[in-house]
Amino acid sequence: MASAIEQLAKNANWGAFSKATELKKRLWFVLGALLVYRLGTYIPVPGIDPAVWEDIYNQKGGGILDMFNMFSGGALQRMTIFALNIMPYISASIIMQLASAMSPKLEAMKKEGEQGRTKINQYTRYLTVILAAVQAYGLAVGLESMQSSMGSAVIDPGFFFRASTVITIVGGTMFLMWLGEQITQRGIGNGISLIIFAGIVAGLPHALASVLELGRQGQFNPIELIGLAVMVVGVIAFIVFMERAQRRVVVQYPKRQSGNQMSMAQQNHIPLKLNTSGVIPPIFASSLLLLPLTIVNFSGASADGGIFSQIVAALQHGQPLYMLMYGGLIMFFAFFYTAIVFNPQENAEMLRKYGGFVPGMRPGKHTADYLDYVLTRITFIGGLYLVFICLLPELMISHYSIPFYFGGTSLLIAVSVTMDTVAQVHSHLIAHQYEGLIKKAKLKGTRERR
Repeated sequence: MASAIEQLAKNANWGAFSKATELKKRLWFVLGALLVYRLGTYIPVPGIDPAVWEDIYNQKGGGILDMFNMFSGGALQRMTIFALNIMPYISASIIMQLASAMSPKLEAMKKEGEQGRTKINQYTRYLTVILAAVQAYGLAVGLESMQSSMGSAVIDPGFFFRASTVITIVGGTMFLMWLGEQITQRGIGNGISLIIFAGIVAGLPHALASVLELGRQGQFNPIELIGLAVMVVGVIAFIVFMERAQRRVVVQYPKRQSGNQMSMAQQNHIPLKLNTSGVIPPIFASSLLLLPLTIVNFSGASADGGIFSQIVAALQHGQPLYMLMYGGLIMFFAFFYTAIVFNPQENAEMLRKYGGFVPGMRPGKHTADYLDYVLTRITFIGGLYLVFICLLPELMISHYSIPFYFGGTSLLIAVSVTMDTVAQVHSHLIAHQYEGLIKKAKLKGTRERR
């Protein structure tokens, strides 16, 4: 991210960047907040034996644990106060979005403007506390039941350990939620996204070291390593291209007369992103597929053979059934989430309210049907794009044992957050340049009057 910001600053006039004092303060605040977050990922939960837990994690790793550990920047593997990271808040936000689409009361509240959004944000925080408390209690109970050849993961099991674990982990999650809001208000970019981004990027050096170690052991030859690097760069470039892709639906506004003034006809467009759902489909699909596998592994049922061992074998990375179900779930959630965040009927009604119309389409139902038709087509292409991005790394992981950090979801999040942050930095630079031009114009006007 830092290199991208520096390159952007050079392109946008380094002198303007060096004079943008407010922008530099915002960037320093973001770096300081992320440093606090990274320090918190090394503060252990009280009552845990680190060596025993590490041994247990190495035995039971894989599945949903690796995904959550990736998002938490290794905090789950170290069992620290940020073990749940910001995931309860993200889950609560998604639940509130779904509820807003299904509940007329919440939908009306959402349309109230800033006051309605404030209420929904407050409900989201309450739901975050509930989800974090439930997950933290389940984690505490699970830790008490875990044993390894080195002993128990919990030094002194009991009510006090459970209570302290719940309080500690819930407190860590709420602190990260507050920290993310502070980054959004006083820094650059979306704070929650940057926290997840920092967790993913923090594991990249270890992942690169693992790949190089595999090459040293002879599993990769130099040509394959170069090919892997080229493939990763190509996938990143493809993600950037597809995330910027959009279908622009032309909208026209007729002439309007307001008193004695006549406004000219205007032409605008509705930008429909190719990937409207973002990274939600891969996250949901991965969670649904890997959750049963994780439960079976923790319960020890897979070691008894029978149907559970067959389920575990069929749902491993790279297996045909896993790939088929993963791709199908990604497509389903792509359409499902897009239908929630974009309502063709509401947009068509909004156009008719302000006098706009799509050329060749009558306002109202016909416009809504046309928007739904266009959105369905581009969502299908966007779903295929997500399936390709997520299944290609799965094949690499299963056949070449590439670390989980090179998965499609992690690349999507890293690239999307970087693009959004760089765009906001660019906006601040342009705003600063405009402020400088306005000040120069005012000074020039003052001198001319003198």
